[in-house]
Amino acid sequence: MRDQSLPGFEEAYRIQRARYPAAEPAWQPVHTVYVPADRLSPSTVVGWRAQAMDLVKEHLSGPDELAAVFGLPDALARDVHERVLRKLAREPVEDLRIDFEDGYGGRPGDEDGHVEQAVEAVAVMRAAGALPRRWGLRVKSFADGDPGRSVRTLDGFVTGVVERVGELPAGFVVTFPKVLMEAYLGQFCGFLERLERELDVELRFEIQVEAPQTVLFLRGELAESFGGRLAGAHFGVFDYTAALGLPPHEQRLDHPACDHARHVMQTAFAGTGVELSDGSLAASPASGSAEDVHALWRRHAELVRHSLGHGFYQGWDMHPSHLVSRFATVYAFHLARYDSYRDRVRAWEQRRAAGGGVMDEPATIKTLAAALRRADAALTLPD
Repeated sequence: MRDQSLPGFEEAYRIQRARYPAAEPAWQPVHTVYVPADRLSPSTVVGWRAQAMDLVKEHLSGPDELAAVFGLPDALARDVHERVLRKLAREPVEDLRIDFEDGYGGRPGDEDGHVEQAVEAVAVMRAAGALPRRWGLRVKSFADGDPGRSVRTLDGFVTGVVERVGELPAGFVVTFPKVLMEAYLGQFCGFLERLERELDVELRFEIQVEAPQTVLFLRGELAESFGGRLAGAHFGVFDYTAALGLPPHEQRLDHPACDHARHVMQTAFAGTGVELSDGSLAASPASGSAEDVHALWRRHAELVRHSLGHGFYQGWDMHPSHLVSRFATVYAFHLARYDSYRDRVRAWEQRRAAGGGVMDEPATIKTLAAALRRADAALTLPD
């Protein structure tokens, strides 16, 4: 019999398991709320809740109005309306990002002071139990030519929180924007390693995919090469579409060029455990009228449904009004198919146990089960 050994297989298999752990879906925020650092205060989350609740009371008073605005069947609208109210009351923000980049601007003389202000706000929110489950900051890009400013802010913020709180609270993540050069990732991660050693903390970061150059070097081994620190990849619609030269009126999340970038992100990070997030709608209600508020909610809901349909279960929210359309659309998406998914999984398990014909492919059943777990995570409020 021939030699059936396979030289190098064990090493290749080890790399496969490390690079593509294929873990089951865990809880992932359905959104990230961006707040410029100079506007952050201990009452930011409470303020967003109050504004969103006021809009619901004035423009979405009951299930009938929700059904009309979002195009939902009456029974589903009743369930969604109740869930949105509970969500806004209990947890209006799942993921908070303190922005020192585009939403903040270039103010080197003020930034250290705003770092201290943000540290104080985080400490007060933590003490009050109001710090979101996921939270962090976005630093300036190395592509701006001043990496020192970026890491100074990160160092000051993390050090300040650890000193003020006594630890780095769970859920912290750093957003690293405009990664035009792959080398910047290694340089940034090297600084994270040094900060980890000096402060005895664990740091994870997410990259923003907002330049065509970034898309070209995305691949699965990126997650492995940074020692598990790469937590996510977030798509940046406006920088990306501007870099492609699209006209201003075509800078939108549902443009085909954005679909291509998102699909590359999915291909690169499939099976790695890196979370993917879509971008934002840069709009708020033009006025306080019902017509304008409903129009904003409908447009935002279209974009959220587009993201969900393409397998992006998280996105950015930039205004309190977005919370309403985000939660309503996410809940409707998961609830509309929940029972049918569950029934198909149960039927498959029963047929397999009985030894009968199995109609669904195992990969389909795995996908159905993952969708149910993802739905449960999105629909369940924290204790």
